[in-house]
Amino acid sequence: MEGTEDILAKAREVQARAHAPYSGFRVGAVLEAHDGAMFLGCNVENASFGLTLCAERGALAAAVAAGHRAFRRLVLVTDGQEAVPPCGACRAVLAEFSPDLPILSVAGKAREEWTLGELHPLPFRLEPSNGFTAGSGPE
Repeated sequence: MEGTEDILAKAREVQARAHAPYSGFRVGAVLEAHDGAMFLGCNVENASFGLTLCAERGALAAAVAAGHRAFRRLVLVTDGQEAVPPCGACRAVLAEFSPDLPILSVAGKAREEWTLGELHPLPFRLEPSNGFTAGSGPE
């Protein structure tokens, strides 16, 4: 497993490629699979703000496209003075795969760590035979 500083460097590299002309808030994400494979994502803003793609979901989409479904950690690098957690949509999508995923967020000298379960304690799940449930978590 690579060290945190190595993964932060990868997150900063991909952050530099973000497309954030409207907010100026660039985000880089590295999602590490259980086997050590790393998937990068950066935010891609759109003039129709609701269509903006978050870095976290970009990294997750790349991981799933490569056949990965289990993850070890998520590392984020953002602009600004305070480390920020993933947005609510990203939390919900990540919870589909790793409901207790460790998350490290860095902005400047600020660092924060959470688990996804702390940030999103009652995820919605669709059970094929029972419909939607709140907080049941993966089995």
